Amino acid sequence: MSLQQGLSGLDAAAASLDVIGNNVANASTVGFKRANANFADVYAASLGVVGAAQIGIGVSVGAIQQQFTQGNLTTTDNALDLAVNGGGFFRMSDDGAISYSRNGQFHVDNQGYIINDQKLRLTGYPVSVTGAVIPANPVELKLSASQIPPRATSDPLSGDVTAALNLDANASVPVLAPFDYTNPSTYNFSTALTVFDTLGVAHNLTTYYVLNTPTPPTGGEWTVHATLDDANPQTLAGNMVFDTSGALSSTPTYTLPSWPLSTGALTPWSPGVIDFAGTTQYGSASTVDRLTQGGYATGSLVGIGVLSDGLVQGRYSNGQTRSMGQVVLATFADPNGLLNLGNNQWSATSASGSELIGAPASGSRGVIQSAAVEDSNVDLTRELVAMITAQRNYQANAQTIKTQDEIMQTLINLR
Repeated sequence: MSLQQGLSGLDAAAASLDVIGNNVANASTVGFKRANANFADVYAASLGVVGAAQIGIGVSVGAIQQQFTQGNLTTTDNALDLAVNGGGFFRMSDDGAISYSRNGQFHVDNQGYIINDQKLRLTGYPVSVTGAVIPANPVELKLSASQIPPRATSDPLSGDVTAALNLDANASVPVLAPFDYTNPSTYNFSTALTVFDTLGVAHNLTTYYVLNTPTPPTGGEWTVHATLDDANPQTLAGNMVFDTSGALSSTPTYTLPSWPLSTGALTPWSPGVIDFAGTTQYGSASTVDRLTQGGYATGSLVGIGVLSDGLVQGRYSNGQTRSMGQVVLATFADPNGLLNLGNNQWSATSASGSELIGAPASGSRGVIQSAAVEDSNVDLTRELVAMITAQRNYQANAQTIKTQDEIMQTLINLR
């Protein structure tokens, strides 16, 4: 029986060395998960033999179990290199055949799909034309290099032009009248803002502020004039009136006038509504606290970034960003039940359970780090020590076979 026990020990020790060797070989493989060889003792069932009298007949390999512990993260120069910090697997598609990976070394193919080195396509949630994520069935993520269309300042999606100012309560009524935008002596303060028409053409909107009534004793009253591209001055309907505390006592919103354009856009054109909420009249120099508008020109794609929640965002030459999709992560009830396909890929089985899909940072899923990869979780020091142990086990089992052989030789030599 010792020969059988020794042989089983040799097989088990050899399997352990195979697992250790595979771990060592993949010490630099991105996303690799080390494995352990689990062993089980073997007993023969025999009638009439009590438990205390049983002698084992060797050892077997119970399972080769991968360890899905977190690997270290290493930064790279590629924004599409993605690392999962926490639980979950990237969901990859090969013409609809789904597999899973922790290797986030991705790039873009000639069709715009995000792929790995095996040409498998990364999947995620699609987005609407406005960039809103649609949490439907994941699709193969595809990046578009198309320009984004312009948005006019007057577009409802742009919101109002906002202007939060402080107009000097110590100002005096201009000595010269009427208002002439080319003569600073006819107004007290001015400010300029770039706005965009329906074709995305930039225009210079300048507003001028003329004090009509000094502050004491009832507050100040100001007239607002505007020009577009330093021409065709027009007056906003309604004056800005302040109370004695320096706050606006009149409505803070005014409709901007319309101007004829020479750019081919629809004419006449108005930038929309200007909102003066937050404007004050205090005893300090006139200044601009906030001046914004939501329009922009057309833009070309200049870069790609991935946020921690998996949102893939395009950066455009007009300063805008737009979501192009959201990377999803898949989790499983039992990751050790996944079938290893090689090339850092796994597939689901009945033992692993069905995939549970969600956005990064949701549930038990980790977060995404862009321009980084997850290193192999192999600890070379640990593996080399385990290799020494497995080698000693192999030698010891060989020694039991050698000893049994010597005993049998002694028996054969008896006369």
